[in-house]
Amino acid sequence: MSNKTVIISCAGMGTRLGAGKPKALIDIDGKPLIIRTLEMLNDVDDIRVVVGYQAERVIEVVKNYRRDVVFVYNHGYQQNGTGASVSLAKKYSRKYILTIDGDILIHPDDMKEILLSETEFVGVCKPSTDDPVLVGIKDNKVTNFYQENGPYEWTGVTMLESRKLTPTDGHVLHLVEQVLPLGYKIIREREIDTPNDYKNAIIWVENGYKD
Repeated sequence: MSNKTVIISCAGMGTRLGAGKPKALIDIDGKPLIIRTLEMLNDVDDIRVVVGYQAERVIEVVKNYRRDVVFVYNHGYQQNGTGASVSLAKKYSRKYILTIDGDILIHPDDMKEILLSETEFVGVCKPSTDDPVLVGIKDNKVTNFYQENGPYEWTGVTMLESRKLTPTDGHVLHLVEQVLPLGYKIIREREIDTPNDYKNAIIWVENGYKD
């Protein structure tokens, strides 16, 4: 993993879910979501967690599990998006940046495959959330993002060469758009934006990550 920097974006307020805390801290079958993600990253030695809303709570939970994580503050979290968080955290990053949104739950087997990857990719999945951003596919590559009629949903997981990224105040997909077209990797995951998404994520884990 020496050529990868993992950036987990946890700065947002999660207003659509209405949990009153960052989505990274919501309980998934007895564990905070961020801990479930970190458990799958034990072999990665460059992890950066971007904090903003209730930053101290996120930092405390992460530090109780792992002490070597680097924290990056996104002070503009109320106005900007996950792309701004990644832009802030990419300084002095390694060859590849693996971006993971703090509100997604990834299948452990798929995370292993992600960490072994040595090429850029856009993470996609079958549409499953209440408000998906879908991707356009042509010649086996992602060509664009849009809101409807796409075969796959954007996941918030992407591996990109850090040298190619121009900072943005928008979302990670705005970083990705700069370097499209890119190959894609189908990932089994659950994004948690709404109460219904949350319920489905818990059921997924309780069922052993079986669809």
